[in-house]
Amino acid sequence: MQKTQFFFIYKIMAFIEHVDLTKRVYEELKKMILEGELKPGEKILQEKIAKQLGISRTPLLKALQMLEYELLVECIPRRGMYVKKLTTREIIDVFYAREVLEGLAARLSAQKISDDQIAQLRGLFEPFLQNTNNISFEAYEKADRRFHIMILKISDSTVLNRLEMIGNVLLIAYQASLVRPPSETLSEHIAIIDAISTRNGDLAERLCRDHISKSRAKLAKEIEIQQSKE
Repeated sequence: MQKTQFFFIYKIMAFIEHVDLTKRVYEELKKMILEGELKPGEKILQEKIAKQLGISRTPLLKALQMLEYELLVECIPRRGMYVKKLTTREIIDVFYAREVLEGLAARLSAQKISDDQIAQLRGLFEPFLQNTNNISFEAYEKADRRFHIMILKISDSTVLNRLEMIGNVLLIAYQASLVRPPSETLSEHIAIIDAISTRNGDLAERLCRDHISKSRAKLAKEIEIQQSKE
């Protein structure tokens, strides 16, 4: 009886360890995609990644299946697994979702934000306000990304953040890089922060939705131009 119980406990512990490892691999791969270490359209070299992470192929394959379900990777028959590269039209659909999610997040943030968090948001763009004629595109893109992620976190909405995570809305949207230049969006970011800092939820939501809507409209225009050339 004791041997049977020991074996049962051992199997449970092994299963838990396996699930935990798969989750860690999944999170690491997702981070690699988010930070651009694995780029859209790039083939995922499974043997190389397994060696890099010090794992076997089994948890890696399970993690890739989880990412495939979330539309972050795709399996191309007879070629392997690739980081999914969305079409411009698919990215536009993502921007529609962003308008709703982040607009509501901005409204909630206006109700809950602390003075320290306001300072953090302003700190993201202060370096660019000091020299608007010579803004680093790469640095601004990172600030832009952090800004939108922070708005969701500050909203402190479990449901909103869960929906964003499942849909990978921000992650997918940033495959388009910066849709509009800092010269257009810097003042928009500052206006959103101002609205949130004065606890004006209505204005914060409207400005945030308008900010994202303008980028979506520009992407749609690019589709029209591309189609007219075909």
